[in-house]
Amino acid sequence: MNRFEGKTVLVTGGNSGIGLAAAQAFAAEGARVVITGRDEASLAEARATLGEHALAIRNIAGTVAAARELAQQLSDAQIRLDAVFVNAGIGIFAPFTDIDENAWDDTFSINVKGPYFQIQALVPLFNKGASIVLNGSINAHIGMPTSSVYAASKAALVSLAKTLSAELLPRGVRVNVVSPGPVSTPLHEKLGIVDDARAQLQAQIPLGRFGKSSEVAATVLHLSAPESGFIVGTEIVIDGGMSQL
Repeated sequence: MNRFEGKTVLVTGGNSGIGLAAAQAFAAEGARVVITGRDEASLAEARATLGEHALAIRNIAGTVAAARELAQQLSDAQIRLDAVFVNAGIGIFAPFTDIDENAWDDTFSINVKGPYFQIQALVPLFNKGASIVLNGSINAHIGMPTSSVYAASKAALVSLAKTLSAELLPRGVRVNVVSPGPVSTPLHEKLGIVDDARAQLQAQIPLGRFGKSSEVAATVLHLSAPESGFIVGTEIVIDGGMSQL
């Protein structure tokens, strides 16, 4: 299939994990892909897998200045967007009593303020019929210990999918959100999830396994394609039944 032939797609945090899987899936279906990320080395590696027309931009998500800078770079390159996967984010997990102001501010700056103002800055660049997909989490719906600040930030994205849809529909732009459950990504290594904890988490998933980045990417592409044109302001949960059964 080449659902995105002649289309241009932006994936924030597209240099690893779910973001990279989505970027590669978009490219495989004909899209010109723009990815962002913090780490220059991983950005270069990711860009090399996306085809000669792909673009990799170092951008540290979480500030209004960074959001506007990225939009300006795309505008200067005369890029208009048909789809955006807002994927860049962080996860800070600690007991509620241990969360400090810095953890709160860092989480909400990158997971909420960054996406909010990034979309705002990109509005002039959207083609009619464009799609925005936000990367949420099932933590917005379950009371998992140590996830309070992360879960709250992801719940905000679920809300944004609805309110921004209402505001952007007159421009012909749809907004939806995917909420993955446990997915095997480099984030688990960064969080230091040990084998015992991983086994306990896996036991809570009715399908009996962690998800794959490619499985989330497939849903992102579906929500970004014209075939999903009647899906607006909706959350699709991808968690092997963990929050459903």
